[in-house]
Amino acid sequence: MSLTKRVVIKIGSSSLTSQSGDISRRKLENLTDQVAELKDQGHEVLLVSSGAVAAGYRTLGFVNRPDSLPEKQAAASVGQGRLIETYSELFSSHGYAASQILITRSDFSEEKRYNNVRNTINVLLERGIVPIVNENDTVTTDRLCFGDNDTLSAKVAGLAAADQLIILSDIDGLYNADPRKDSSAELLEKVSEITEDIEDMAGEPGSDVGTGGMRSKIDAFKISMASGIPSFLGRSGVDNILVEAVNETATGTYFTCKESDPNLDHKRQWIAFNSGPEGEITIEEEARHAIVDDKTHLLPSQVYQINGHFDKGSVVHIKDVNGTKLGLGKMNYSSEDLAKFQMRKTQDPSQEAVMNSEAFVCELEIAIPVGV
Repeated sequence: MSLTKRVVIKIGSSSLTSQSGDISRRKLENLTDQVAELKDQGHEVLLVSSGAVAAGYRTLGFVNRPDSLPEKQAAASVGQGRLIETYSELFSSHGYAASQILITRSDFSEEKRYNNVRNTINVLLERGIVPIVNENDTVTTDRLCFGDNDTLSAKVAGLAAADQLIILSDIDGLYNADPRKDSSAELLEKVSEITEDIEDMAGEPGSDVGTGGMRSKIDAFKISMASGIPSFLGRSGVDNILVEAVNETATGTYFTCKESDPNLDHKRQWIAFNSGPEGEITIEEEARHAIVDDKTHLLPSQVYQINGHFDKGSVVHIKDVNGTKLGLGKMNYSSEDLAKFQMRKTQDPSQEAVMNSEAFVCELEIAIPVGV
């Protein structure tokens, strides 16, 4: 038997609903049967499930999926209950319990809440529960989604320290051209780096039920690969696709990680992908190698310029004197106090050694978002 894995599976709206817009019990049964088989093999499984709006809008009397935010949120309010009820019933028939986790973007942007979500997920998985995650569409005020549930699934995979991310869609994987328009398009079976050419291959959404397209999936895989998590993209309707994807025998696209990938830890994942930077600092040229290549801390004397106001503990953009963006860092010093360091250096250059001896108050947790 192969080693057991912690697997995050994202399933899109079009893979869960019928053509009429209602929940397809047949599709849900197929999905839960496969997840139960993975559970029987000893794997831990977390689902990131779309489908709340699609499952609810017809109950409200809409013929087509609504466009306005209040109507979408009302549909999600109805549909989320129907969705989790069906999931719970089907998993229970296999002897497994399901739980619901509804997340908003602010749950990820605040580090304490981010850690609380991670701790909750860990307890659920360790206790054999199948957590079912979705954005709390009913109360979202910015946009209905994080961007989409593809992005959410990649962030959840990183948060949960998953061994694999699987995104199921209505396409077999990533092609070198749009297979719906180009009969000569070829499936890419393995991708080890998201290049500009790969990004150019990303097309528009393939379904009017979901909100994400290939571009959002590529962005999601950039996050998962930066977090050191191998990933897979395949078609949801294929028999036994999940079990085969976990065993790496399924037809689709496997996104693999290289030793040179950053493999960010939890703190750096939060900084890179979730924090919401509040300011910007420019660093001296000699500091670039230290923080980018050696991953060492930034010395107070190496801060060249401060832009914006930020408090201690805030995350800021970091760039060099040429304007090149280097990444993000969590400051252990406020912009006001950093400015005092700069003033001391300007007024008395001999203070630089003293400033650097106090570097512990200006340490940075550096994250390099690698273009995400």
